[in-house]
Amino acid sequence: MNVVHLKQVSRSYFKTERVLEGLDLSIREGEIVGLIGRNGAGKSTLMHLLMGMLHAQTGSVEVFGLDPVRHPVEVKQRIGYVAENQILPGSMTALELLAIYPGLFPNWQPDLALSLAEKFDLPLRRKVNTMSKGQARSLALLLAISSRPDFLILDEPAAGLDPAMRREFLNTSIEHAAESGTTILFSSHQLTDVERLASRVALLHNGRIALDRATDSLTEDYSLATLPQHSDGPAVRALPGFLAARNRKSQTSALFERSTIELQHDLDTTFGAGVGVCRSVPLEELFIEFVGGGE
Repeated sequence: MNVVHLKQVSRSYFKTERVLEGLDLSIREGEIVGLIGRNGAGKSTLMHLLMGMLHAQTGSVEVFGLDPVRHPVEVKQRIGYVAENQILPGSMTALELLAIYPGLFPNWQPDLALSLAEKFDLPLRRKVNTMSKGQARSLALLLAISSRPDFLILDEPAAGLDPAMRREFLNTSIEHAAESGTTILFSSHQLTDVERLASRVALLHNGRIALDRATDSLTEDYSLATLPQHSDGPAVRALPGFLAARNRKSQTSALFERSTIELQHDLDTTFGAGVGVCRSVPLEELFIEFVGGGE
């Protein structure tokens, strides 16, 4: 069953600023999807569309089979949402928020909320606007998870936190949600977190999902070739699976959607044995080569 289904979705903020263009994405029940992309690629826009906070100008957006703009209550009651710039009512205490949320979310778990408050050492009687960044972010996570959502959306939720707190924050998010079979979509610029936690990676680039793979298969499906810079450029681009290339000081790097064994055979056949070498690519390097390549 698809929890999320976007088909040919486009969204612009100004006539000349097309953020999403013809985007397709489906997320199945129980998947943990890491959404990656450059700053401004449209990750937050995509998540706002799923929340019904924005509408698609073309195409269709479905969450639980419903349009989140036309059915905002039915969709939002089943979603937990935490964002880097999320604003909670500053004049309220955590206890006051904990008293309100059970009336908004039918699956609210009070015991889980208190357990997480203790785990995060939250000052429940303190007003939100007097909390530290980490405390406020932990409170937002507590509120999202304790509603026992069917779908958890995390938009750079751990940005700005120190490494230890970031790891604890994300581990708690994913573990608690995954235990109940919650579908998760999260974005992060820390690609080691994505590799560690996501079962699937989606790369948003030029308004579309340019890469969509199971995390475990990334190193098998993509290879990076390194050749002398004087190598024939058209011959490199003509090789099967070519995606991007860029020139460095004395060499050319080319990214391929091929296994290393297949690609090495083609390099040896085209350029001669030992002229070009290839290897598998970690996610961070794959991201840099894909979005930062010259072509």
